[in-house]
Amino acid sequence: MYSIENLSKVYQGRRDQIKALDAVSLKIERGSFVAITGSSGCGKTTLLLTLGGLIRPSSGSVHFEDRNLYDLPKGELSMFRNRKIGFVLQTFNLIPYLSALENVVLPMVFNSDSNGNGNAHAAELLAQLGLADRQEHLPRELSIGQQQRVAIARALANDPDVILADEPTGNLDPALSEEILTVLKDLNERDGRTIIMVTHSPLAAEYGTMRLRLKDGRIEDRLN
Repeated sequence: MYSIENLSKVYQGRRDQIKALDAVSLKIERGSFVAITGSSGCGKTTLLLTLGGLIRPSSGSVHFEDRNLYDLPKGELSMFRNRKIGFVLQTFNLIPYLSALENVVLPMVFNSDSNGNGNAHAAELLAQLGLADRQEHLPRELSIGQQQRVAIARALANDPDVILADEPTGNLDPALSEEILTVLKDLNERDGRTIIMVTHSPLAAEYGTMRLRLKDGRIEDRLN
């Protein structure tokens, strides 16, 4: 699914350059559950967002199937993100004045391939994630775990091939963390979705079928 070759990303700091990724090469097969670990500042999130088409690399290439993402025109890259990628973030990023249902519908508004049945599809996703009775609740009326489930439902709205999860359990207690990890594992095993997850948690990393540890922008260790 992904073929990454000599991927590097350099940020210009106030005094010097910061190399977030340093010649990373990697292949990710469809249906994998990839867990990326490493200390803060090692390049985990930069790698994740580069795979999602959100951070343009300084050099190297990211091929998704047969397309080099960063050779795509801006409009096609935006379309790729909307249709192929679902993002799950530590901070949830739910729109506070929209209901759970409306938050899940939102990505479909920007998808021209949507069949116009967004509300029904969003309701189905929320029901699958145990939130059938929370559709009309605002984010502030939901527990932390419920908010993350809404975020996962939103990530699934356009039936993406890949879920990119950045510290999805970072704000959760151990019981809720296990609950959300089980949801992601089920999406991987039942639906065959590719999951790529950044985490600080050794427990969360154990859910991965491929585990990568980054250090100073390089892959230090790889377990399959």
